[in-house]
Amino acid sequence: MSNASKSLADLQRAIDGGETAIGLGALARSDSSALAVLLAAVRHAQRGGKALRVTGMPASMGSLAKLYGVEGLVRAEST
Repeated sequence: MSNASKSLADLQRAIDGGETAIGLGALARSDSSALAVLLAAVRHAQRGGKALRVTGMPASMGSLAKLYGVEGLVRAEST
């Protein structure tokens, strides 16, 4: 299982367990696969009727989200 697949599975379990926030402050690397995992987690939460709060998004991930036109799908909060 790839890191991205494992990360998404872990996030989905956490969301299903009631988690409503994800902190990205400790994220060592931010690339398009990390953004894809985050977007998939947001969609998973939405399908379950939950809003996922995102904090500590690295500037590089925010730049990628803007470049891909998906910044509105992830409402990141400043920390």
